[in-house]
Amino acid sequence: MLGSLARKLRAFGFDTAYYREGGDEGVLALAVSEGRVVLTADRSLAARAGADGVTAILVEGDNDRARIRGLVRSARLAGIQLKAGDSLCSNCGGELLTVPRASARTMVPPSVGRRHRLFFRCSKCGQFYWRGSHWKRLMSLARLLKEEPNAAL
Repeated sequence: MLGSLARKLRAFGFDTAYYREGGDEGVLALAVSEGRVVLTADRSLAARAGADGVTAILVEGDNDRARIRGLVRSARLAGIQLKAGDSLCSNCGGELLTVPRASARTMVPPSVGRRHRLFFRCSKCGQFYWRGSHWKRLMSLARLLKEEPNAAL
């Protein structure tokens, strides 16, 4: 239910696992085994996680901007510091490697190869990335994660 948010968090540099199949037990087991915080829009899962000793953040909002604001607010209240690393592949979470333009031009649409100079490729799944118009929208959302602790959300 939070797949879009998971992809964006990876792009922002957060090691994010997206649990697609299975029930609440599987989510909680994964969180325990990998030392993860559960982000969920499911109130009952958030409550169950807390009762089981798993840190969970209830993410509310009907769009990514509202969800990120709520995530920042809830993390702050729970004493969880959000620390992003380098951008990761939004599909799989793999490391992004810089690719020479000449190599990338054969793997991206011709118009993209002509307009852009900086390219990245996922070390795990091979997905190519560049800083196009979508990048500006992502960076707008990423700024919400870096707001001052006392900023009004």
